[in-house]
Amino acid sequence: MFNSILVPTDGSKLSQKAIEKAILLASTTGATLVALHVYPKFGGGPYGTFGPAKGAMADAHMRHHETQAATIFDGVTRLASAANVRLECVIVEGDDVHQRIIAVAKKRRCDLICMASHGRRGLAGVVLGSETHKVLTHSKLPVLVLR
Repeated sequence: MFNSILVPTDGSKLSQKAIEKAILLASTTGATLVALHVYPKFGGGPYGTFGPAKGAMADAHMRHHETQAATIFDGVTRLASAANVRLECVIVEGDDVHQRIIAVAKKRRCDLICMASHGRRGLAGVVLGSETHKVLTHSKLPVLVLR
């Protein structure tokens, strides 16, 4: 049925539910699970930076997000291991989260994207936007949305 399932995570309780369901689905189908964490690009310091300070701040930004991703992936690894599911963990930088999700799914040859959604409607949905909605709109792959 599915060979490779991508599940994006930001470490929230909502994405944790998506991880648990994706692991169950991967376990049932024998698929590999690809856990993805996208972190924002370094935008500079609050008062502007230049020279060596900019490089040092960019490095600190990257290290911070890599540490955060490692913590998130530790939990995913424990759950996948307990379910005997093969797992790949991927961290990428980008402000265009939905495009990164789709690009990683394509690069890793995933045949399903499993995502959580807050289910916001009306003005909240329009104002806040939804990475899940953007993935649904732009992806050619099947997307399983969990609420």
